[in-house]
Amino acid sequence: MSLRHAVLGLLSEEGSASGYDLMKLFDVSLANVWPATQSQLYSELGKLAEAGLIDVSAEGPRGRKEYTITEKGRAELRRWLTEVEPTRVVRSDMLLRVFFLGRLSPEEAKAYLSTQAQLARKQLEHLESIRGVVEGGSGNLSTYGRLVLEYGHRLARSQQEWAEWAEKQIG
Repeated sequence: MSLRHAVLGLLSEEGSASGYDLMKLFDVSLANVWPATQSQLYSELGKLAEAGLIDVSAEGPRGRKEYTITEKGRAELRRWLTEVEPTRVVRSDMLLRVFFLGRLSPEEAKAYLSTQAQLARKQLEHLESIRGVVEGGSGNLSTYGRLVLEYGHRLARSQQEWAEWAEKQIG
């Protein structure tokens, strides 16, 4: 997935939104599966507008712009959804480090794994904190957002359980 398609998808659901609105929406929806910074989002909005995939539909005070998806943008989103196979490459900096934990003392290795369990618990807490927002809506973003939220919840729970198990495996 690319940030480009994430923005097109959000605009296709929302109708129109400012960069600020999109960032807020991103934080309670897509940030769990495809994080982006404010500068990345605003840069992508400029690229999408240049490519004719979105339009500036309104301008307000302090340079605030509202964006809408164009027909060309909807066609690109549909093409990506139906024709582009998702990449299944898994790269994990965390697991790469685990592979080399033998270079550390057992205490250091256990501490690393304990930290990973704590980080997974924090992720679970974050997902629970946005559950009400995701489940409180009635549109497509809430319907399908619940599916993504559940995936994130199960993944974080699995990561936590794995890290706790792995820590016990070190002598």
